[in-house]
Amino acid sequence: MNPSKHKISVLTQIFKLIPGNLIPKLAVKHGVDKQARSFSPTSHIASLLFGQLSHALGLNDICDTLRNHNGVLTTIRKSTPPSRNGFSYANRTRNADMAEDLFWTTLKHLENLCPNFRLQGRRYCAIPRRFKRTIHVVDSSTIQLVANCIDWAKHRRRKAAVKMHLRLDLHSFMSNFVLIKSAKSSDPKEAWQVCVGIKDGEIVVFDRAYVDFKNLHELNQRGVFWVTRAKVNMQYEVMGQHSASEGNIIRDVKIRLIGVNTSKWYPQELRLVEAMIEVNGKMKKMTFISNNFEWAANSICDLYKARWAIEVFFKEMKQTLQLADFVGQNENAIRWQIWTALLTYILLRFIAWQSKWGHSFRRLFTALRGVLWSCLDMYSVLECCGTAGGKVRMRAAPELAYLPGLAPG
Repeated sequence: MNPSKHKISVLTQIFKLIPGNLIPKLAVKHGVDKQARSFSPTSHIASLLFGQLSHALGLNDICDTLRNHNGVLTTIRKSTPPSRNGFSYANRTRNADMAEDLFWTTLKHLENLCPNFRLQGRRYCAIPRRFKRTIHVVDSSTIQLVANCIDWAKHRRRKAAVKMHLRLDLHSFMSNFVLIKSAKSSDPKEAWQVCVGIKDGEIVVFDRAYVDFKNLHELNQRGVFWVTRAKVNMQYEVMGQHSASEGNIIRDVKIRLIGVNTSKWYPQELRLVEAMIEVNGKMKKMTFISNNFEWAANSICDLYKARWAIEVFFKEMKQTLQLADFVGQNENAIRWQIWTALLTYILLRFIAWQSKWGHSFRRLFTALRGVLWSCLDMYSVLECCGTAGGKVRMRAAPELAYLPGLAPG
């Protein structure tokens, strides 16, 4: 079976998912149109999007390739190839808030276009099925930069980095909030901003790096249920037994904070659950705290284990999209590239949902990357990928390293 022909290239088909009048409208809103002469805002977005989809290695890679495909590039709303200096200057000076606005507006447009995109899209397989309400996971990922030329993002003596703080909806596997800042920023301080918009009755799961009892108390006052790990130095006293120990649950008790400051920041009782959790094949004792006194102790453990979903999300982003080689060094240019990576991710997720893609996100990316300039129907290209139906499963075992019949013993 061969892919069917199309009038426009695959790259143009992907770009058409962005509303036609959106980029010029946002360019006027953020003042980018006044800075654009020969290199239009649409050409700028198209160049950055191509850099993500092709996994380009730098400015020269993007500029040279687009110049070689100038004829096809003009079909993307009359885009023009950039010069190296012009592209670098645009990334450095044009307001990166436009890229952030473009991401959220495009996501909203896709959800309005197909309401089931978020509701019936991809789900994380490890969600406890007994929880029907919205579950948010909050965490951050550090993106390494070049230290000797990026002073604004110095993280350590010889390292520079930015942090992407993210709130992920487990049921849709889509981000609800993204904050990009220097890695010097403290996770507890950013927790307040990341948690804005979480509604009454919803659940949020944190890593213990985000523990801020002022923020946790404010969430409790709003009717939000939360689960996190307790810090080792947390000072508390046991107020009473909540439920009997059973199975892997060591203890389930009600506690009250007795620290000088924490007792003021969170005056209500908390629930503390100690359990033996399997980590990398070994049993490890973990201590969880929560403001919910109705769930079973195992449910609290399962909710925290579901936090691994956000690590899977970061892994897909970093290993598939271009978040290693940056085409600029200042904060504005890096924000342009990160927000374009997020935009590329939701466009590919939408294509996967429309085509009922059953394989990995990485394979979707490589399948489309190989035919970006070809005039083929991208959905028929995806239908031709693989000879077996269903999801791809891998089995890692020692005997796979040997030829058939030659495995030892």
